[in-house]
Amino acid sequence: MGEQIHKRLSDEQAKMIMEKYLARELSAADAMELLSLKRRQFFEWAQKYRNDPDGFTIAYERKGTGRKLGDVVHAHILQELAREKALIDDPSMPIRFYNYSYIQDQLRERYLEKVSLPAIIDRAKKTAITSRDRIKLSTTGR
Repeated sequence: MGEQIHKRLSDEQAKMIMEKYLARELSAADAMELLSLKRRQFFEWAQKYRNDPDGFTIAYERKGTGRKLGDVVHAHILQELAREKALIDDPSMPIRFYNYSYIQDQLRERYLEKVSLPAIIDRAKKTAITSRDRIKLSTTGR
């Protein structure tokens, strides 16, 4: 596999190849070779070109934002981490560490948001909510 097609060819070049294929100046095999496409994808593109020649493009557009969590979800994670921090800082409570699984469950129940544990832990570390000195104090060494 080489470079992606939208990086190798311009829209005009792809349109020219499709035009020649539809005018029967190029065979399907030759057009597939020029575009470096497999049979299935080539005929999908040929159908798209037939339906809308002026709007046909090979430019790649991302459908979503990817794996990024939204600002609202981030705020909810911080709220739950703050609640957990209050429990950790309370000397009358025997809790010394964050329960990230509990935070994940609370996000799912309260806000109907599905968030992975690594995402919660990452947010806790990035926002400096975790108390590193408290962990150091609680461990005993020889």
